[in-house]
Amino acid sequence: MTGARNPDAARRGRDRRARLLPAPPGTRRVEGARPTTAVIGGGIAGLAAATALAERGVGVTLYESRPYLGGRVGGWPTTLRDGTPVTMSRGFHAFFRQYYNLRGLLRRTDPGLRRLTGLPDYPLLHAGGLRDSFRHVPRTPPWSALGFVALSPSFGLRDLGDMDPVAALPLLDVRVPGVYDRLDRTSAHDFLHAVRFPEKARHLAFEVFSRSFFADPRHLSAAEMALMFHIYFLGSAEGLLFDVPRAPFPAALWQPLAGYLEGHGADVRTGAAVEHLAPARDGGFLVSTDRDERHHDSAVLALDGAGLRSLVARSDRLGDAPWRERIARLRNAPPFLVTRLWLDRPVAPGRPGFLGTSGFATLDNISVLERWEDEAARWAARTGGSVVELHAYAVPPTAPRDVEEKRLVEQMHRVYPETRTAAIVDVRHEWREDCPLFPVGGYRDRPTVRTPDPRLVVAGDLVRTGLPVALMERAATTGFLAANALLERWGVRGQTLWTVPDRGRSAVLRGLAGWTGNGARHRRDRRPGAGSPHPAGE
Repeated sequence: MTGARNPDAARRGRDRRARLLPAPPGTRRVEGARPTTAVIGGGIAGLAAATALAERGVGVTLYESRPYLGGRVGGWPTTLRDGTPVTMSRGFHAFFRQYYNLRGLLRRTDPGLRRLTGLPDYPLLHAGGLRDSFRHVPRTPPWSALGFVALSPSFGLRDLGDMDPVAALPLLDVRVPGVYDRLDRTSAHDFLHAVRFPEKARHLAFEVFSRSFFADPRHLSAAEMALMFHIYFLGSAEGLLFDVPRAPFPAALWQPLAGYLEGHGADVRTGAAVEHLAPARDGGFLVSTDRDERHHDSAVLALDGAGLRSLVARSDRLGDAPWRERIARLRNAPPFLVTRLWLDRPVAPGRPGFLGTSGFATLDNISVLERWEDEAARWAARTGGSVVELHAYAVPPTAPRDVEEKRLVEQMHRVYPETRTAAIVDVRHEWREDCPLFPVGGYRDRPTVRTPDPRLVVAGDLVRTGLPVALMERAATTGFLAANALLERWGVRGQTLWTVPDRGRSAVLRGLAGWTGNGARHRRDRRPGAGSPHPAGE
């Protein structure tokens, strides 16, 4: 039902084929004794779970070890050498229009999403001089793909004719988990090679997407990459347009949401690291921090991979042995670097707010923050300078960090030569290694929302859902799914969800993709030794 009686079901995007997942039925709010839930982790997944639970009358305690909320999209205060107080973060994040559930979470405190602003393009630059843009590409498939070919200088009709159409068909009918059955044991790099996707366009259009997972395409599951193409380009009519917050993440997103949660009776505890979680004798869980120990009827584990592995290892009575072994096998993606520079002079006026790059050593994108963020704009207006941010994804773990930091700045000089003469007023280098790795053959090891204990659920962008979601949207969606699983136990109606279409948009292409997939499986099954297990990545 849509409309005022069920605003959660209101359509949030332009794609008429977007998929509605009705909320599990039940009462509007908790009736009788008020159950309590510990939500462990204050990133997007934890905030989504806490919001859905608190709105329905559950007693929520949100535990976050950092002094700020938002997880990998959080921010913290720092002071520049010139005395200016600013907010530092882990870097640029694009809020795509396909992020129906994340945007629904943000609408709790910003119904019109006025704290977000759209950037006009998703431009891509290769070191050889080729440039691509999605600004004028139609948003609805198949016109999006055809428009890209017609407009792209790096991908022409001849390149399209040279591709292997049979090998490429899986991209035209992506379904979950079917895409993992077909492609999870193939790397993104090997899949692109099999498709014969042109090298010059591969760097611009495909590796840019795959490296959004902070992983080298040789180590990333082709299924995860195919899912990305479906979500952002081949399966959705929302296109590659995106929004960014007008202010730093805390002010624009998480401080208002923390106030909203507290208004619904939630206890938001930042700087509270959970050290141990144990099933209680009378049901529920005992949650221990360095401050105290509390009893909760249920728990949501909304942690990154390393945090989840660590807490489960310390809490030896959680789950069962197979579940614990799968958690222990989770791995993180390679390190990444975010460098933010405050320069004493502006970059050229025509520079875009965001630019994806390829072929510039480890530089993956460059942003000019004053183009959209109010705090950076005020600093730039006052000083006549610019605030520039550089990203390097999937840095080799053994690479000397000081060398990589210097190299990243050198690549900025190649992309924007006017920065060579700019003095650096201040700089911050942020190294992190806590993004999930989606390795070749690793899908089945990833946790699901539900665990062997119905009182314990898991949320986060590392969780497999059976839905076409990824990155921040996977985090928000799994947070709501975790809340729904607990609310169902108490007979309370959960959160309505939306996703992009759950299959290819063309019935003819779906049929061809299914026929070729069945043929490939038939040929594989006839090989000697078919069906025997293979190690992940083989």
